[in-house]
Amino acid sequence: MTFLLIRPDSWNFPLFVHVAGAMTVTAALVTAAGSLILAWRAEGDGRAAITRFGFRTLLYAGIPAYFVMRIGAEWVLSRENIPSDNEPGWVGTGYLTADLGGILILLATILTWLGLRRLRSGGGGGGLAKTGTVLASLVVALYIIAIWAMTTKPT
Repeated sequence: MTFLLIRPDSWNFPLFVHVAGAMTVTAALVTAAGSLILAWRAEGDGRAAITRFGFRTLLYAGIPAYFVMRIGAEWVLSRENIPSDNEPGWVGTGYLTADLGGILILLATILTWLGLRRLRSGGGGGGLAKTGTVLASLVVALYIIAIWAMTTKPT
């Protein structure tokens, strides 16, 4: 027998904020990682331009969307009244991936910025930007795990 569970209407907007932020941060990370991977093959000024696009995507879309996602998550959790001593597994997975992802997004942004500065000055910098690319790609993988956890709700 299956029961239909309907959440209260007061949860709809906080949940929308959380999901919109999560999808936006994931899309921003995929866009930034993709462009930074393309920058690996580019030559000369094209490399700096593509790296700049990846950096700006992380800075102007990834970081703000991360905060929207995180604030929405806390807002939804406060509405659900889940006891802290008996948290479901998906809540722990969400905290782990969000917190670790936030740190890695910040590091990827900083490393990409430093690499971009060096690329502009003509002194290499590709290694720093590549490290930022790897970190952004790792966060994408983490957030895919989080999306799985949030949608399947493992115990």
